[in-house]
Amino acid sequence: MAPFELSVFINCPFDEEFAPLLQAMAFCVTDLGYYPRLAPENADNAANRLDRIVELVRGSKYAIHDLSRCKSASGNEYARMNMPFELGIDHGCRRFGEGQLETKAILILEETRFDYHKALSDIAGWDIRAHGGDHIKIVRHVRDWLVHHAGAPSIGASKILSDYDVFQAWYVERELACGASKDDIREYPTVQMVQSMREWVNAGRPIYDL
Repeated sequence: MAPFELSVFINCPFDEEFAPLLQAMAFCVTDLGYYPRLAPENADNAANRLDRIVELVRGSKYAIHDLSRCKSASGNEYARMNMPFELGIDHGCRRFGEGQLETKAILILEETRFDYHKALSDIAGWDIRAHGGDHIKIVRHVRDWLVHHAGAPSIGASKILSDYDVFQAWYVERELACGASKDDIREYPTVQMVQSMREWVNAGRPIYDL
């Protein structure tokens, strides 16, 4: 199990459109020596989803909450409330918890600057970072935050993005060698890719030899 001091709970959309942003975010966390914790990592159907979320929140010193999908995009579409709800759980855990829970730190992301003002004005004054749907900006925000708040190694964002390219080449070739097609790989759940990020780091960050 990942230690509390190195665990980063990631609360964000898990849909296909957001997947490239989530994957880049998770890689940045992993490359800097931390453990991204995602709700789908616990596939135990006997466990209530909310209980799993609470367990991850309590077990993670750091958390990243992306509020990009808190508004509807078309008529008759409901806004998605899971992300702000989980942010509330995390904030409450830090505010009212004891011991190590009092040391928790939170990063909040949004797609468009000041969008949260329209839906969640209670957090006005917090340092919210906008990424514009750009995975490069997400990596920069997450890197800066972990270096500042977690004492992560001061590795440049460009180096992390370069590492990400190396990992992706290694990951695809490994899966192809195991009999998967490129279409198969694209359909793999993000949590499987995140597990492979840790395997790549533990293996010494190998480079695929063309």
